Amino acid sequence: MILMSKKKKASKLHKTLVEQILDKAKISYTQMSFATHEAGDVQQMDIDESTIDQHIIYKTLVASGKTTGPVVGVLPIDTHLDLKKLAKASGNKKVNMVPLKELVKTTGYEHGANTPIGIWEKLKYPVYFDNTAQEQGEIIVSSGQIGRSVKVNAEAVCKLVHGEFTDLLEKEE
Repeated sequence: MILMSKKKKASKLHKTLVEQILDKAKISYTQMSFATHEAGDVQQMDIDESTIDQHIIYKTLVASGKTTGPVVGVLPIDTHLDLKKLAKASGNKKVNMVPLKELVKTTGYEHGANTPIGIWEKLKYPVYFDNTAQEQGEIIVSSGQIGRSVKVNAEAVCKLVHGEFTDLLEKEE
Protein backbone atom coordinates (compact mmCIF):
# COMPACT_ATOMS: atom_id res chain seq x y z
CA MET A 1 0.00 0.00 0.00
CA ILE A 2 1.33 3.44 -0.93
CA LEU A 3 0.64 6.37 1.37
CA MET A 4 -0.05 9.60 -0.41
CA SER A 5 1.26 12.70 1.31
CA LYS A 6 -1.21 15.45 1.96
CA LYS A 7 -1.00 18.29 -0.49
CA LYS A 8 0.93 21.18 0.91
CA LYS A 9 -1.28 24.14 1.62
CA ALA A 10 -0.65 27.00 -0.72
CA SER A 11 1.27 29.77 0.96
CA LYS A 12 -1.67 32.13 0.57
CA LEU A 13 -2.62 34.37 3.44
CA HIS A 14 -5.86 33.59 5.26
CA LYS A 15 -8.73 35.71 4.00
CA THR A 16 -9.67 38.72 6.06
CA LEU A 17 -13.32 39.75 6.43
CA VAL A 18 -12.66 42.48 3.85
CA GLU A 19 -11.36 39.92 1.34
CA GLN A 20 -14.42 37.75 1.97
CA ILE A 21 -16.66 40.79 1.32
CA LEU A 22 -14.80 41.45 -1.96
CA ASP A 23 -15.15 37.78 -2.96
CA LYS A 24 -18.89 37.88 -2.27
CA ALA A 25 -19.20 41.06 -4.37
CA LYS A 26 -17.14 39.42 -7.14
CA ILE A 27 -14.53 42.20 -7.04
CA SER A 28 -11.04 41.02 -7.90
CA TYR A 29 -8.13 42.03 -5.68
CA THR A 30 -4.56 41.14 -4.87
CA GLN A 31 -3.65 40.25 -1.28
CA MET A 32 -0.72 42.25 0.07
CA SER A 33 1.22 42.04 3.28
CA PHE A 34 3.53 44.71 4.71
CA ALA A 35 5.94 44.53 7.60
CA THR A 36 5.12 47.00 10.37
CA HIS A 37 6.92 48.78 13.18
CA GLU A 38 5.72 50.60 16.26
CA ALA A 39 5.91 54.40 16.10
CA GLY A 40 4.80 55.94 19.37
CA ASP A 41 1.62 54.10 20.32
CA VAL A 42 0.58 53.04 16.81
CA GLN A 43 1.76 50.58 14.16
CA GLN A 44 3.18 51.94 10.91
CA MET A 45 3.72 50.05 7.64
CA ASP A 46 7.27 49.57 6.37
CA ILE A 47 7.12 50.40 2.68
CA ASP A 48 9.98 49.75 0.30
CA GLU A 49 9.64 52.69 -2.07
CA SER A 50 11.86 50.95 -4.63
CA THR A 51 9.22 48.24 -5.12
CA ILE A 52 5.93 50.09 -4.60
CA ASP A 53 4.65 53.59 -5.34
CA GLN A 54 3.47 55.08 -2.04
CA HIS A 55 0.97 57.26 -3.86
CA ILE A 56 -1.24 54.24 -4.69
CA ILE A 57 -1.40 53.20 -1.01
CA TYR A 58 -4.44 54.79 0.62
CA LYS A 59 -5.16 55.56 4.25
CA THR A 60 -8.65 55.50 5.74
CA LEU A 61 -9.29 58.43 8.08
CA VAL A 62 -12.36 58.82 10.25
CA ALA A 63 -13.81 62.16 11.25
CA SER A 64 -17.10 63.12 12.84
CA GLY A 65 -19.58 65.90 12.14
CA LYS A 66 -22.72 67.08 13.96
CA THR A 67 -24.98 66.45 10.95
CA THR A 68 -23.78 62.99 9.92
CA GLY A 69 -21.81 61.56 12.80
CA PRO A 70 -18.75 59.60 11.60
CA VAL A 71 -17.55 60.09 8.01
CA VAL A 72 -14.70 58.32 6.25
CA GLY A 73 -12.04 59.90 4.03
CA VAL A 74 -9.82 57.71 1.85
CA LEU A 75 -6.70 59.34 0.39
CA PRO A 76 -3.07 58.57 -0.54
CA ILE A 77 -0.85 58.01 2.51
CA ASP A 78 1.61 60.64 1.28
CA THR A 79 -1.01 63.42 1.36
CA HIS A 80 -2.97 65.33 4.02
CA LEU A 81 -6.74 65.44 4.52
CA ASP A 82 -8.43 68.83 4.30
CA LEU A 83 -11.11 68.61 7.00
CA LYS A 84 -13.03 71.55 5.50
CA LYS A 85 -13.35 69.71 2.17
CA LEU A 86 -14.51 66.51 3.91
CA ALA A 87 -17.05 68.55 5.92
CA LYS A 88 -18.40 70.19 2.76
CA ALA A 89 -18.59 66.88 0.85
CA SER A 90 -20.42 65.20 3.73
CA GLY A 91 -22.91 68.01 4.34
CA ASN A 92 -21.41 69.08 7.67
CA LYS A 93 -20.41 72.60 8.67
CA LYS A 94 -17.33 71.17 10.31
CA VAL A 95 -15.76 67.77 11.01
CA ASN A 96 -13.08 66.75 13.50
CA MET A 97 -10.86 63.69 13.47
CA VAL A 98 -12.08 60.91 15.76
CA PRO A 99 -9.56 60.75 18.65
CA LEU A 100 -7.22 57.75 18.55
CA LYS A 101 -8.55 56.44 21.87
CA GLU A 102 -12.11 56.36 20.42
CA LEU A 103 -11.20 54.83 17.06
CA VAL A 104 -11.87 51.16 17.90
CA LYS A 105 -15.16 52.10 19.60
CA THR A 106 -16.18 54.18 16.54
CA THR A 107 -15.08 51.88 13.69
CA GLY A 108 -14.27 48.49 15.17
CA TYR A 109 -10.71 48.81 13.83
CA GLU A 110 -7.48 49.92 15.46
CA HIS A 111 -5.28 52.65 13.97
CA GLY A 112 -3.60 51.23 10.87
CA ALA A 113 -6.32 48.69 10.16
CA ASN A 114 -9.25 50.97 9.27
CA THR A 115 -10.71 50.03 5.93
CA PRO A 116 -13.51 51.68 3.94
CA ILE A 117 -14.85 48.24 2.98
CA GLY A 118 -15.16 46.88 6.53
CA ILE A 119 -16.43 50.14 7.98
CA TRP A 120 -19.18 50.34 5.34
CA GLU A 121 -20.11 46.68 5.76
CA LYS A 122 -20.44 46.96 9.55
CA LEU A 123 -21.54 50.55 10.13
CA LYS A 124 -22.67 52.16 6.84
CA TYR A 125 -20.74 55.39 7.51
CA PRO A 126 -20.53 57.69 4.46
CA VAL A 127 -17.26 57.11 2.56
CA TYR A 128 -15.44 59.71 0.44
CA PHE A 129 -12.49 58.86 -1.81
CA ASP A 130 -10.12 61.51 -3.03
CA ASN A 131 -10.37 62.06 -6.80
CA THR A 132 -6.83 60.73 -7.26
CA ALA A 133 -8.14 57.21 -6.57
CA GLN A 134 -10.48 57.43 -9.56
CA GLU A 135 -7.67 58.80 -11.73
CA GLN A 136 -5.24 56.03 -10.67
CA GLY A 137 -7.65 53.14 -11.20
CA GLU A 138 -6.02 50.61 -8.89
CA ILE A 139 -5.35 51.54 -5.28
CA ILE A 140 -4.17 49.72 -2.17
CA VAL A 141 -6.38 49.91 0.96
CA SER A 142 -6.21 48.13 4.29
CA SER A 143 -7.95 44.79 4.49
CA GLY A 144 -8.82 45.29 8.15
CA GLN A 145 -5.67 44.02 9.83
CA ILE A 146 -2.42 45.85 10.54
CA GLY A 147 0.07 45.03 7.81
CA ARG A 148 -2.59 43.53 5.50
CA SER A 149 -3.91 45.30 2.42
CA VAL A 150 -5.64 44.65 -0.88
CA LYS A 151 -4.88 46.12 -4.28
CA VAL A 152 -8.25 46.76 -5.86
CA ASN A 153 -10.05 48.81 -8.50
CA ALA A 154 -11.01 52.16 -6.96
CA GLU A 155 -14.28 52.50 -8.92
CA ALA A 156 -15.41 49.01 -7.86
CA VAL A 157 -14.69 49.67 -4.17
CA CYS A 158 -16.33 53.09 -4.30
CA LYS A 159 -19.47 51.54 -5.79
CA LEU A 160 -19.40 48.69 -3.22
CA VAL A 161 -19.34 51.11 -0.26
CA HIS A 162 -21.78 53.58 -1.88
CA GLY A 163 -18.91 56.07 -1.79
CA GLU A 164 -18.26 59.27 -3.62
CA PHE A 165 -15.18 60.68 -5.34
CA THR A 166 -14.36 64.25 -4.32
CA ASP A 167 -11.42 66.54 -3.63
CA LEU A 168 -10.15 65.83 -0.10
CA LEU A 169 -6.54 66.97 -0.28
CA GLU A 170 -4.97 69.86 1.54
CA LYS A 171 -3.31 72.19 -0.94
CA GLU A 172 0.47 72.06 -0.77
CA GLU A 173 2.13 75.38 -0.10
